[in-house]
Amino acid sequence: MSGIEIRDLRVVRGGQVVLPGLSVTVEPARVTGLLGPSGSGKTTLMRAIVGVQIVAGGEVLVLGEPAGSPSLRRRVAYITQAPSVYADLTVRENLHYFTRILGLARDRVDAAVDTVALEKEADAVVNRLSGGERARASLATALLGEPEVLVLDEPTVGLDPLLRRDLWNTFHGLAGQGATLLVSSHVMEEAERCDELILLREGGILATGTPAALKERTGAHELDDAFLRLIEAGA
Repeated sequence: MSGIEIRDLRVVRGGQVVLPGLSVTVEPARVTGLLGPSGSGKTTLMRAIVGVQIVAGGEVLVLGEPAGSPSLRRRVAYITQAPSVYADLTVRENLHYFTRILGLARDRVDAAVDTVALEKEADAVVNRLSGGERARASLATALLGEPEVLVLDEPTVGLDPLLRRDLWNTFHGLAGQGATLLVSSHVMEEAERCDELILLREGGILATGTPAALKERTGAHELDDAFLRLIEAGA
């Protein structure tokens, strides 16, 4: 089983080097957190993984194939920070629309709704849903094709603690079924929920490993402190 392999990735945007030559592996069937402050290159890296970012050099392999390959379109799902559903349609209408676009069986709609626990809101118009419900509706659209890789850009921003917990439970459930998840965040408390971590700073890899391993490596009791010690050690 393959995950994501990134080798010497270089990205230049607006004349500025965003990723100067990044190499990292995202393990399959795991929830990997991509953490770092705003401007560290998280979104650029994710865009490169899903094949929508122009790159200046290096290689990105997803499931053993070059990122952006036509064969990956149904195998990889990307959820941006903005909702990816139509506000004037119900959740169910959105999902039926995307099944037609993707040529999927209609029974995928109920399965996706169940996975994100939106059964009660399935027939509600999206613009009447809460922010957390819209986020889950967007996730449901991504799950229609049963993707093997999910790339999620700060999916829990603005959600209350209970909704964040529910989403993270969903992420781990998907990983347990074999999916590879890369979830970006700038909130260190969410790092504890990940199987693996990639800490990004100024376009470079500061550290990788499990939350426990990073705390042990730095002698810190909290991941916030571990992150700070890693920055100081690299300064």
